[in-house]
Amino acid sequence: MKDILGLKHDPLLVKFREARTYEKKKKKAMSKKNKDLVERVSTHKPSYTLDRPILERYPTFIDALRDLDDGLTMVHLFAALPAIERENIQVERIHSCRGLSLEWQAYVSRTHKLRKAFISVKGIYYQAEVEGQKITWLTPHALQQVMPQDVDYKIMLTFLELYENLLGFVNFKLYNSINLKYPPILDPRLKASASDLYAFTRYVENVADENEDDEETRACKTLFKDMTFFLSREVPRESLLFVITAFGGVVSWEGDGAPFEESNQSINYQIVDRPSQSHRFISRDYIQPQWVFDCINARIILPTEDYIVGKVLPPHLSPFVDNEAEGHEPEYAETIKRHQAAARKEILPMPGGEQDDLDNAQNLLAEGIIDRTKAKEAAERKRKMAMLQEEYHHELKKELEGTTQHTPATAEEGKKKKKNVDDEETEDDDQNLQQFADDNDNMSKVTMSRKKRRLYEAMKISQERKKASVDTLKTRKKNIQNSKKTSSH
Repeated sequence: MKDILGLKHDPLLVKFREARTYEKKKKKAMSKKNKDLVERVSTHKPSYTLDRPILERYPTFIDALRDLDDGLTMVHLFAALPAIERENIQVERIHSCRGLSLEWQAYVSRTHKLRKAFISVKGIYYQAEVEGQKITWLTPHALQQVMPQDVDYKIMLTFLELYENLLGFVNFKLYNSINLKYPPILDPRLKASASDLYAFTRYVENVADENEDDEETRACKTLFKDMTFFLSREVPRESLLFVITAFGGVVSWEGDGAPFEESNQSINYQIVDRPSQSHRFISRDYIQPQWVFDCINARIILPTEDYIVGKVLPPHLSPFVDNEAEGHEPEYAETIKRHQAAARKEILPMPGGEQDDLDNAQNLLAEGIIDRTKAKEAAERKRKMAMLQEEYHHELKKELEGTTQHTPATAEEGKKKKKNVDDEETEDDDQNLQQFADDNDNMSKVTMSRKKRRLYEAMKISQERKKASVDTLKTRKKNIQNSKKTSSH
């Protein structure tokens, strides 16, 4: 009740009432066709700011960064939309969103805060780490956007107004933290040639002190160090420029405002997305754009053989998926792990082993031999006791039938009995273990409340579904490998 009473006297609510009154006065003057009255009313249009609500909602800067994911996604979305008058999406609003998004990207790129990037059907996912907070956002592809009719753009514009102000405050704080004036002053020539992001990155100099950077930031800063890239006109220029500069590379492109031409001999990699080239330079590698994103996610320079022009690309793995938690590791993920181990000059453990086991291989071997010896001795004692018990029952049966003469069992009968006893023991052990697990499960369910029991059952169903999907993936992988073997033969 106190919150509602507080909202009742909120200054922003008073401003909304004044705006409604202004709209009524203006509409009334226009209906009377009184131009002088319309001009006089228009000069007294009420205005408001969202500074106070933002300060109340985000008391500290960390709180603002923690809630920045949706805001960045919304701002990047409207930066790529066309201006539509009927939906009240103004050109000034689009330019404002584009400027805010480029300011954010320039800061992240020049301070090397980018950590992950993934290309999907929806767009490109990015994750940056700023002030210890992981911020993930989505940018749409640089294509003509289709505006659906079943979306309420009025509600989206209301949220956009809050996010614009929030991102403006965040950018102001971040630029001041690296001793730069905000808003940035751009080179008008680069702005005129549609090289906005390059103009922002030119303004935002790399002023971060190396002593203040953490280990991961230093690794990101030196991934593409001393490497020069050239972007052909058919590849997404802004995303590649953002990603490559964030990891220490130097970039140029085909078009106006480029730092250097295609004929520059210092270029190491040319990123293309066409099956054929009119001319090639021997001193550089021609690769597809996926190579850049796979390299930054793996934190190593991957071999370019699988990414050359005209070749079928390997799977683009998401860095946001934990393979161990999912229970399935793709084949290309294992290949990347081997490349990472080779880059660090490490030896990978055997499948199913741990790194500690690899370090203490001699101890592990000795413990394994001792455990196996003890297990064999226990199994042998159990087998002898079972055979003696079988013989005892056999003799007892014959005594009851009236035959007291003992006939020793042949070697073949002994082997058969031994095999039967082993099979029965294995089946009994499996049944006992399963029964023990079921009993434990049932006992834990009995002691649970109804709410916890339902949650536990939902978790079990989720685990079974995950296991079924992993089994399906393994079956598909096995079928593909078998088909490859049959086709090769």
